[in-house]
Amino acid sequence: MVDIPRETKSKTLKRILYGGSALVALVLITVGLSRLERAAPTVDRATLWLDTVKRGELLLERRGPGTLVPEEIRAITARTAGRVEEVILLPGAIVQPETVILRLSDPDVELATRNAEWDLQTAEANYRDLEVRMETQRLQQRAQAAAVQAEYSIQTLTAERDQQLYDEELISELSLRLSLTRADQAKTRHEIEQELLRILDISIQEQLGVQQMQVDQLRARYVLALSDLEALYVKADIPGVLQEMEMEVGQSVAPGTVLARVVQPDDLKAELRIPEVQAKDIQIGQRAIVDTRTAEIPGIVTRIDPAAQQGTVTVDIKLLLDQMPNGRLPDGARPQLSVDGTVEITRLPDVLYVGKPAFGQSNSTVGLFKVVDQGEYAVRVNVQLGLGSVNLIEVIQGLEEGDEVILSDMSRWDSVDRVRLR
Repeated sequence: MVDIPRETKSKTLKRILYGGSALVALVLITVGLSRLERAAPTVDRATLWLDTVKRGELLLERRGPGTLVPEEIRAITARTAGRVEEVILLPGAIVQPETVILRLSDPDVELATRNAEWDLQTAEANYRDLEVRMETQRLQQRAQAAAVQAEYSIQTLTAERDQQLYDEELISELSLRLSLTRADQAKTRHEIEQELLRILDISIQEQLGVQQMQVDQLRARYVLALSDLEALYVKADIPGVLQEMEMEVGQSVAPGTVLARVVQPDDLKAELRIPEVQAKDIQIGQRAIVDTRTAEIPGIVTRIDPAAQQGTVTVDIKLLLDQMPNGRLPDGARPQLSVDGTVEITRLPDVLYVGKPAFGQSNSTVGLFKVVDQGEYAVRVNVQLGLGSVNLIEVIQGLEEGDEVILSDMSRWDSVDRVRLR
């Protein structure tokens, strides 16, 4: 047998002491490390959007895209039914009010015009015939009235003569009375004839008036038919540019069909599409700026659409060309040109403001990283925001003038309150 040496008690105790010391050291190291602050994550400064808090006047604006559209668009419609015989002009042509852009045909309109002309000529002939007959009747009545008046004058003179003879006792009283009676009778006939002549004049005027009314009605009908005939030659009605022409030769059209559209290219307005959450601050009369990419045109709000469409509200801007250097639209401005517009809401004097953060809304409190330690670190602070504009927003509380803050999206660092900038 081989003897196995036994460990002594002193060696066992030594091992226990070493193991216990190691365990205590490990616990102390763990506790110490847990009490140390976690190292701040590092963020590349070049990838961040920073801005400095400023004090001064803040212009509140609302911005939206839009297009230039004509102030007046004249829709040229078909006055009567017809068929397209000829397309004379195409879109883009410069037109005047009397410029013919399209020719239609309609046999019914042509026939109605001829019938109306014949009816008018017949009525005019009837009027002239009635006028001649009435004038003849008037002359006959005047002749008869003149004869009665002459008889009345003779009987009056005879009565006056017989009165003198009776006064000189040259004739009898009976002869005088007969003479006076004949004079009274002649006077009555004269008055009746004059009244008949007056009534005849009124009757003639009435009959001619009725006939003239018929002539006027038929003339109006003929003028309308003639106008319908002329309307087959479709005209532009206003000076401008032919914008649309969708008719084809041989196509049939109904009354009221839109044949073409004419616009005035030098008389434009801007239609902006403002987000509906911002449109509540816009009012008629507010000033605006329309950016055509080549120039900025001052304007004024003239109309706000009462309904929202697809999340936006249409706002009409009248262009104030009298405030442009040359008093006209800039080169390249034309209908349907895409533009950007900014509407001035109000001005806030002497307020703190900063660039609008990625997730900062008006009248809200957000957490922003403020740059500290000479730009080496940024710490999270709660900032109360006020009214906001397009790119700027009012600072109510949480920052001071001159503070530099990060406006970029820092949502990936929501779990920390401090970051290191490199």
